Amino acid sequence: MRILIQRVSRASVRVAGEVIAEIGQGLLALAGVAEGDTEDEVRWMAEKLAQIRIFEDSEGKMNRSLEDTGGSVLVVSQFTLYGELKKGNRPNFMAAAEPVKAERMYELLLHYLRTRLGERRVRAGRFRATMSVELSNEGPVTMLLER
Repeated sequence: MRILIQRVSRASVRVAGEVIAEIGQGLLALAGVAEGDTEDEVRWMAEKLAQIRIFEDSEGKMNRSLEDTGGSVLVVSQFTLYGELKKGNRPNFMAAAEPVKAERMYELLLHYLRTRLGERRVRAGRFRATMSVELSNEGPVTMLLER
C-alpha cells in the first residue's frame, strides 16, 4: 500500500459536480493498493496516519498528529500511485491490486481510521469514480507513506 499524504487546511472531493466529502484542517490521503497488500499492512497504515507527527506545535516543529490536533482525514482511492513509467510512454498498472481486492482494502483502511479517530473525522471519496479533488496544501507538506 502507498499513501500520498498532504497536510491541508481544507480539502474536498466532487463527483459529477457534487461535493461528496470535505474536511477542514487535517490530511488528504491518496491511497493506492498493491496486489500483495494484507489486512495487517492496512491496519499499520491507518495507525500511522493517525499518529504521524506532521502538524506544527507552538514552536513551529512538526510535533503533533491528527490525534493531537483533532483534525480530519479525507481518504481518496488512487490506483495510479502504482503506475510504472519505466518503459514506453503509457503507464503500466500491473502492480495495482484488482478492483475487488483494492476496494476491500480501501474500505478496511476507512474502518480502521474510523475506529481510531471517530466516524465524524474520517471522510472518503468514491471508489472507482472519476473525482475532482480540491485542496489547500499547508506548508506545503507532502509525504509518501509506504510499508
